[in-house]
Amino acid sequence: MHHAMAWFVYVLRCVDGSLYCGITKDVPARFATHVAGRGARYTRSHRPRRVVLCWVAGDQGQALREERWFKSLPRRVKDVLLEDVPGG
Repeated sequence: MHHAMAWFVYVLRCVDGSLYCGITKDVPARFATHVAGRGARYTRSHRPRRVVLCWVAGDQGQALREERWFKSLPRRVKDVLLEDVPGG
């Protein structure tokens, strides 16, 4: 799979410690959009600090399904998943 055409699921850690999950084809550009205050409504009020996790999800439909899966997890499960991620 050529990553330029792939969709990614990404997780941001916000300055207040909260997490934000989204999908994109270009993680660095999307993160910059969030930082500039032009991303999701959530990240306008919960300023993003860093990308803590991202993975290739294939096509847009798969990325949406994986985003929904991640968002459905209880916070304690997300914290365990991010435990071993540097900066997570």
